[in-house]
Amino acid sequence: MLLVQGDVFLVKVDSLPTDVKRVKRIERGYVLAEGEVTGHAHAIVEDINLYQRDGVLYIEASEPVNLLHEEHLPIKVDAGIWKVGTVREYDPFAEHERVVVD
Repeated sequence: MLLVQGDVFLVKVDSLPTDVKRVKRIERGYVLAEGEVTGHAHAIVEDINLYQRDGVLYIEASEPVNLLHEEHLPIKVDAGIWKVGTVREYDPFAEHERVVVD
């Protein structure tokens, strides 16, 4: 299953990888990605477990939660384990891949 909100996407996975490190909640909630220009964030404010391994985030939700962003409609994220990714684009002229900025 794939969920997309702007430049962030979630892919449901069967299990967490080994050696993940827990990411603490901050005042805004569990931030999955933050805008470079606006300061807006893709975040979950409900209780989840957020983990990181090699720069990749993983969500572990025991019940459905909402992925929020100031410029997008909320997305319902079902219970389970989700890998967080960011949309990337490839510029064939520059032969360069870059993260899409939301």
